[in-house]
Amino acid sequence: MKANVGTLDRAARIVFGLALIALAATGTIGVWGYVGVVPLLTGLFRYCPAYGVLGVDTCGAPRR
Repeated sequence: MKANVGTLDRAARIVFGLALIALAATGTIGVWGYVGVVPLLTGLFRYCPAYGVLGVDTCGAPRR
């Protein structure tokens, strides 16, 4: 798997995922909030399968 999630995108995914999980754990938004696991994992692994299918890469220019 080639990383396709950049630094800013990664941070936003992790924060959003943790926020959804925390809200679900406290009962504020219900059980569906555990879907926050998806952005959390894509942020931690720096790979998004949807980006791969769509040809999106937020990592920036490759270094040589």
